[in-house]
Amino acid sequence: MKFEKEITDAVFGGERPLFASHGLLLKRVTIEPGESALKECSDIKAVDCEFKGKYPFWHVDGFEIDSCVFREGARAALWYSRNLVMRNTLVEAPKMFREMENLELTTVRIPDAQETMWHVSGVRLRDVEVAHADYLFMHSSNIDIEDYRQQGNYSFQYCKNVVIRKAHIDSKDAFWNTENVTIYDSELTGEYLGWHSRNLRLVRCRIAGTQPLCYCHNLVMEDCEMAPDCDLAFECSSLDAKVKGRITSVKNPTTGHIVANEIGEIILDENIHQPANCIIEVKN
Repeated sequence: MKFEKEITDAVFGGERPLFASHGLLLKRVTIEPGESALKECSDIKAVDCEFKGKYPFWHVDGFEIDSCVFREGARAALWYSRNLVMRNTLVEAPKMFREMENLELTTVRIPDAQETMWHVSGVRLRDVEVAHADYLFMHSSNIDIEDYRQQGNYSFQYCKNVVIRKAHIDSKDAFWNTENVTIYDSELTGEYLGWHSRNLRLVRCRIAGTQPLCYCHNLVMEDCEMAPDCDLAFECSSLDAKVKGRITSVKNPTTGHIVANEIGEIILDENIHQPANCIIEVKN
């Protein structure tokens, strides 16, 4: 990235103070309350900066944000933009990262991640922590995540092409209506996990929460564990599940194969969907 101009130790506020800037390096710059400080820009790098005003990065192509802080007033800060690299940054503002392409976040904390990462394509997260993250990642795709911690409900709904490794996700109604999601070596806590998903694959994961993995199409579980509160699992699902230890209860799986060391209760009643031929095995 080539910089035509550098601004150091400066303060800006008001409406569009750096509108349509290109090739700009910002160091220790503060953006005070106002709107759209860096709208319609390209090739921007911000280092040790503080953002307090609304919508600072809209319609931006090519930007790096390193060791910065986005205060609560900088809500909806990054929308309609592409090619972002963010490192070592604290994001206190909600409703971040909307309608974006190609973003990479490393060592980023987002303690108020409400309605964040909507309609985003091409996401790489490493060492990222989010909280209060209700409706995170709605309608997003091509996501690669590792070393990740999340608290917030209704996450990853309608997402496609997702790979997650070494995560702790505390979220009810997570991964609903997803397609082509694979999760490795992670802990997934929250009721109603993965309903209406297609091609959801869980590898060496531990899951907790009532009524998990119902209405799934082509669910795969490999060497997973299920907490005692995972009751009434797999209703109306097609699956191939290998579970270590005990499953509290299984209800009306549609088709496929379930293997566990112990199953507390198997419920097969008149409401089971056809072909109603799921093989259920208990192997001690």
